[in-house]
Amino acid sequence: MMKLWMAPGGLHIEPGQTRDAVDLARIHAQGFYRGWPVAEFSSFLSEDGTPVYVACDAKRRIAGFALIRLAADEAELLTIAVDPKWRGKRIGQALLHAAFDDLLMSPARRMFLEVSEENTPAIKLYGREGFATISSRRGYYPKPDGSAATALVMARDLG
Repeated sequence: MMKLWMAPGGLHIEPGQTRDAVDLARIHAQGFYRGWPVAEFSSFLSEDGTPVYVACDAKRRIAGFALIRLAADEAELLTIAVDPKWRGKRIGQALLHAAFDDLLMSPARRMFLEVSEENTPAIKLYGREGFATISSRRGYYPKPDGSAATALVMARDLG
């Protein structure tokens, strides 16, 4: 039986499939200076330890996704991205809630993530969802002008 979660805008969230790699790479490239290649998404989608959650409509047009890595009792949000036309509609929040719900059935007890200190909308979302900054990494994210942004390392307990 396939897991499904409700999402705003008539969307639902379901597990990602290997056929989603091209769409995920496209959406990721729209949100980040250095998008990840299709082959990397294909690899993640085929691994058991990297669950992917996709927000999509009834015709399975993907509006956003979240990619998690599981290791022992920890989960890491590797990336989350929402198609520009769907931003500001709480899709990212719904994706996080689906992941939190699903992870209750896993050994993971804490989730970590890294976010650019310049990504104010994401930092606000993570704060609303119970994440707190635990450290930072200077010069972590390359920027188009050749400089680099600091990453905030955030964490929250699960369950």
